[in-house]
Amino acid sequence: MNLEDINYHDELILVVDDDQSLSDTVVKMLAYIGFKANAAISGKKALEELKEKEYTFLLTDIKMPGMDGLELIARVINEHPQVNIIAMTGYSKDYKYVDVINKGAADFINKPFTIEELEAKVRRGIIERNVKQELNRLSITDSLTGLYNQRHFYARLREEVTRADRQKRQLALILLDLDDFKAYNDTFGHLAGDNILRKVGSIINVKIRQGVDSGYRYGGDEFAVILIDAGEDISHTIGRRIGNGIKDECSLTASMGFASFLDGMTLEAFIAEADRCLYESKGQRKSNKQT
Repeated sequence: MNLEDINYHDELILVVDDDQSLSDTVVKMLAYIGFKANAAISGKKALEELKEKEYTFLLTDIKMPGMDGLELIARVINEHPQVNIIAMTGYSKDYKYVDVINKGAADFINKPFTIEELEAKVRRGIIERNVKQELNRLSITDSLTGLYNQRHFYARLREEVTRADRQKRQLALILLDLDDFKAYNDTFGHLAGDNILRKVGSIINVKIRQGVDSGYRYGGDEFAVILIDAGEDISHTIGRRIGNGIKDECSLTASMGFASFLDGMTLEAFIAEADRCLYESKGQRKSNKQT
């Protein structure tokens, strides 16, 4: 991924300044560069606009009547943390760079500024945002399979358990591991084993409900799937899809444990139930092979 490969048209920028002619000029400058941009003449109007559209950047004046830029920055950081902020002012002596940054802005630009300065500031802000997003993605992703890692599994499941308990929503969990995977590794080698794990990661991502469920590498050859608003029927249907995919593409079988969240169930009890069912399934498979 090239973090400097930027499509300006993907960004939506809100310019906030009580001087209408100035904000209109900045919007035209941004449009000339290739950005999509709109203007707001006050902090209050800006907050209303941010609720209506999915802005990626905010360029705000600092010295404004009513809600000044520093208060606006603090509100945006709290209410719209995904929005990157650049402060702009013609009163640089009245506002220290560190004060603006401490409020949550990514950068500071002094008025008047050229179109080249404006592009450089926004471009740097985009690159810094993309780097942060990529580092965050890497921190929660298993590098081999491309699934989320175990650390993120526990964090996400804790959130979903809390939500399911509070909102009385259905929540299901699948734990699975590959049968006889050690024997496969011993026979074909660890490189072949790693390739199987990568395939399983891809299968899980394809077979779950996109944008709803999430897949994780739980450890070794163990995997987990968190299913939102899913009862026993849905979880078993998705489990069968994954199992059939592993059988067809990897020529291996997988044992699975299913758990449905019950009112008042703790995170630990939820995982333990899926784990119990998983090892019960593995025991049955071994018993069937021996007979």
